[in-house]
Amino acid sequence: MPFSKLGLSTPITNALSELGYDAPTKIQQQAIPVVLTGKDLIAAAETGTGKTASFVLPMLQLFNKDRKLRGKRIRALILTPTRELAVQVQTSIEHYSKHLNLSSIALYGGVDSAPQVQKLIWGVDIVVATPGRLLDLAFQRALHFDELEMLVLDEADRMLDMGFIDDINKIIDRLPSQRQTLLFSATISNDVRHLAKTAIKSDAHQIAIKTNSQSKPKINQWLVTIDKTNKSALLSHLIKEHNWQQALIFIETKHGAAKLVSQLEKRGIAAESLHGGRTQANREQILADFKSGKIKFLVATGIAARGIDIGELNRVINYDLPDKVDDYIHRIGRTGRAGLTGEAVSFVSKDNFRNLCAIESRLGHIIERKDVPEFPVKKVVPISILNYVPKNKR
Repeated sequence: MPFSKLGLSTPITNALSELGYDAPTKIQQQAIPVVLTGKDLIAAAETGTGKTASFVLPMLQLFNKDRKLRGKRIRALILTPTRELAVQVQTSIEHYSKHLNLSSIALYGGVDSAPQVQKLIWGVDIVVATPGRLLDLAFQRALHFDELEMLVLDEADRMLDMGFIDDINKIIDRLPSQRQTLLFSATISNDVRHLAKTAIKSDAHQIAIKTNSQSKPKINQWLVTIDKTNKSALLSHLIKEHNWQQALIFIETKHGAAKLVSQLEKRGIAAESLHGGRTQANREQILADFKSGKIKFLVATGIAARGIDIGELNRVINYDLPDKVDDYIHRIGRTGRAGLTGEAVSFVSKDNFRNLCAIESRLGHIIERKDVPEFPVKKVVPISILNYVPKNKR
């Protein structure tokens, strides 16, 4: 099915063709017609399925008409959990709307707010924002919501995981009750359902895209059990032994990220870190260098997981196994995209055992364990509960 069959205008479909988009994904096929009708929508689809275009494209179609904006007014608000994702969504809007006369801006912290305030003075059609910066600007009366037509809660599960519920509710309280609201999420947890009840009409259309075996990312998952004190040495060994040329390495703290980069460099492996302590300009440059291949190994805190979108990422490494199963799913979802094969490697120490069991239970299978003889384990990680066989069946 071509995009033109979904009710999108020629300027939009031309922009898509120029970007090399031939046909809509499943979530786009189902979501775009619903959004064009003006109905509220709750949509669940995994990372990498094309959710951004699912709400941006029909938004552009609905807004592609003459309307003079008043100063400091906006027509659509897209809330995102991280500044990286805000920039990413804003970039997509610019690409999709290149043949349209619509304005957009990304609002996020970590940078001077003056240029953002200046652009808002004349009114902006579409605002992509992180909750904290948006509230700051609203309190400054730099923008008003009385003419808002559409609200999008993007990556809703991640925003809730990051503790934005109070900010989201404060924002929703400021918005007109007569609006179209769209909620997109990789997972629909109880917290997400509760948010949906608060923000969305009861008759909202619901879509859930399940990944089938043909479209499911091809990710080779395996793990190494290791004592915590040996993890950096193990990582260096694997990089050199397997001649890895690229990896996104997830770690829990920014202090740990800086330390690991230093440890790798002492072993002759150049790496860079990405975390909340970096300035926005630094973060954007580091991401650009990683995408271009200038940076081979990027050590990132988990908060950056949703903001990194690299089409041909070969490998993800869970240097620190995450506490939440959803975080594991989101992290490994950075690789194996667009039909390519990816690899997800996890370092698991004894105190990660419960997290490992939860992850394997969600996956429905045991993650392959590989031994590295050079790194014998003193604190043995038990066999997963999924491997447990009752005595009477042995």
